[in-house]
Amino acid sequence: MYRRPRIIPSLLLQEGGLVKTQKFDKPRYLGDPVNAVKIFNNKGVDELCILDISAPRTGGEPDYDLLHDIATEAFMPLSYGGGVHSLEQIQRLFAIGYEKVILNTALVETPDLIREAVAYAGSQSIVASIDVKTDVLGRSFCYIRGGREKTAFSPVRLARRAQELGTGEILLGSINRDGQMKGYDLSLVRSVADAVSIPVIASGGCGSMEDLQAVLEEGHAHAAAAGSFFVYYGRNRAILITAPSEEEYRNSGIYVDD
Repeated sequence: MYRRPRIIPSLLLQEGGLVKTQKFDKPRYLGDPVNAVKIFNNKGVDELCILDISAPRTGGEPDYDLLHDIATEAFMPLSYGGGVHSLEQIQRLFAIGYEKVILNTALVETPDLIREAVAYAGSQSIVASIDVKTDVLGRSFCYIRGGREKTAFSPVRLARRAQELGTGEILLGSINRDGQMKGYDLSLVRSVADAVSIPVIASGGCGSMEDLQAVLEEGHAHAAAAGSFFVYYGRNRAILITAPSEEEYRNSGIYVDD
């Protein structure tokens, strides 16, 4: 029996709008996020990842009103990350309809919150977000607060910490590849996926079906998230929020033997 690996649109929010970044910078306004969710409903997308990029940088709260509107509209499971720093926030996100909560800065600064969240909701509902930037010397370090603050953690070390704290999966993002649409950082993804036993979702760099296939096969990723791939069309990056059909996925060859 063959199945399609998880392919997850990742939508970025900033001040209530849907945006797309390049290398975690230069956010471009794309439109109303609720309308985007409606389109993905019609396209039969399996799940959505919602990330508020303004909340972690300002220290603000999640925009619960907007998140409620999104959850009310969505027909698929939702995960959310951004500005989450307490168990009460996590409980509220679950209450309004989110199946998973994504934690980034807490993984480094408040690991006890990770443990509390896992104890409350279970490992399957808590995702560790690891954002990685590679310097000109080829050294990779993890960043927090929306990619603004460098840590001393290597990707593998932080991934192992996430696993030890009980998170159910890792969302691994390449800051260097974000929005570039030139392919995932396969060596980064492979190094983390091979170092832990929990699923790794690769993010950052997808521009084609071939990129998805490469990260799932060569990168050993369990799933792939993408932003630009789902919101841009053509060389000039015209805004077109869409998703491949099941037939297109099947013809791409990314189905795996279950």
